[in-house]
Amino acid sequence: MPKDTVVNPVTVTCTAPVNIAVVKYWGKRNEDLILPINSSLSVTLHQDQLKTTTTVASCRSFQEDRIWLNGKEEDINHPRLQSCLREIRRLARKRRSDGDSSVDVGCLPHKVHICSVNNFPTAAGLASSAAGFACLVYTLARVYGVEGELSGIARQGSGSACRSMYGGFVQWIMGEREDGKDSVAQQVEPESHWPDLRVLVLVASAERKPVGSTAGMQTSVETSSLLKHRAESVVPDRMKQMIEAVHKRDFATFAELTMRDSNQFHATCLDTFPPIFYLNTVSRQVISLVHQYNRHYGEARVAYTFDAGPNAVIYTLQQHVAEFLHVVRLVFPPDNNNGKTFLTGLQVEQVGISEELKNAICLEPMSKGISYIISTKAGPGPRVLDDPSQHLLGSDGLPKQNA
Repeated sequence: MPKDTVVNPVTVTCTAPVNIAVVKYWGKRNEDLILPINSSLSVTLHQDQLKTTTTVASCRSFQEDRIWLNGKEEDINHPRLQSCLREIRRLARKRRSDGDSSVDVGCLPHKVHICSVNNFPTAAGLASSAAGFACLVYTLARVYGVEGELSGIARQGSGSACRSMYGGFVQWIMGEREDGKDSVAQQVEPESHWPDLRVLVLVASAERKPVGSTAGMQTSVETSSLLKHRAESVVPDRMKQMIEAVHKRDFATFAELTMRDSNQFHATCLDTFPPIFYLNTVSRQVISLVHQYNRHYGEARVAYTFDAGPNAVIYTLQQHVAEFLHVVRLVFPPDNNNGKTFLTGLQVEQVGISEELKNAICLEPMSKGISYIISTKAGPGPRVLDDPSQHLLGSDGLPKQNA
């Protein structure tokens, strides 16, 4: 083949973070545009521990759009994938027609190949869709040269994906417009704002959840009167209180609001008909453990929150991490035979605990209840990987063997 006929794809690789809500999003007022019935607030977790990596390649030789997720080719015609592709391309065409020279008009007619991998369990209540769609939109935007507000497009892939477009502490403003233009994410504080805040993800299960978030939300909106009360009468004030607690780095208030909101979210799941059960016996044991630990000290030193799954996310401060982890090991003795490291992520020194604290924790040990723990902290939003060796797609536009 003559050298001038060789077609090299335009290839961009990015990473995007998981976010864990402390004021939950549950319920949509518009299913197609993914517009929520209430605002929400989350903490973006650090990508050194939890992230999605996505490569997008665009080339005139590609015959069709294609996507591979975690090593398996998936249907590119999924409505939410199509929404993100369509909106990014529409925005690129609009900005080009408005005279924005940064838009790469050469890529617009071409098909794209997309390859995406998570470094954490998919669909197990660890916000995999949020990181995935945020990464997809961010990477597509870089391919087409589109800049500016992108959270509204990420929202159309997965609601909470809009919050993964920023680092640190992020609110998703529910908005009022019917077209959803004002339903966007906004950074409340950057990840550097609260340097001693720490996050522990207690993985109780890496299995796919029995009721997906989309189906669960729809049923809750249709059948739960508690959900309507929560959205209209509880969340507006709770959002103000949570934002103020974040601004002031007021952990006691942050912790109580986080736990109350998690509990109310799961109460709405129980109030749904038929009821939805995301928590299991391990989850409930973690809740008891946190309350007994805090009661011993007479203050909120740790807080739990649970999304749509049994895995606990613990918020605490740096000075309490080591001791609390020791208590977790007592209540959930690690299975040393599963071949997995019990604690991954940020290193934590091992410390002893007092007999008084041991006696205050009145729980029967639950062996193998926790598979492993991810130690992390607040982190930045999506970023571009400049090293071509990190691309998940080869020069032929197909996934590399290790992708």
